[in-house]
Amino acid sequence: MAKKIFLKVWVVLILLTITTALVSNSKLGITTTITFILGLAVVKFLGVSFYFMELKKAHSFWKTTVLVYVLLLSIILGLMLC
Repeated sequence: MAKKIFLKVWVVLILLTITTALVSNSKLGITTTITFILGLAVVKFLGVSFYFMELKKAHSFWKTTVLVYVLLLSIILGLMLC
């Protein structure tokens, strides 16, 4: 059962990586591209941390810490790059 979930998450992460490469080579505006790639990076980070680092079984303090970190980091990077 757990191997099926890991395989599904892994496939989604690969698809998100391919999507990121396609978006980076597209003709979208710079702010749209930055926002989209930053959003995909956040989703990939959360996927890796919660499934492959088994953070979903951790104490709620660590879950909250990771979520606040990724939220603050994406806001700061979004403001700096746009």
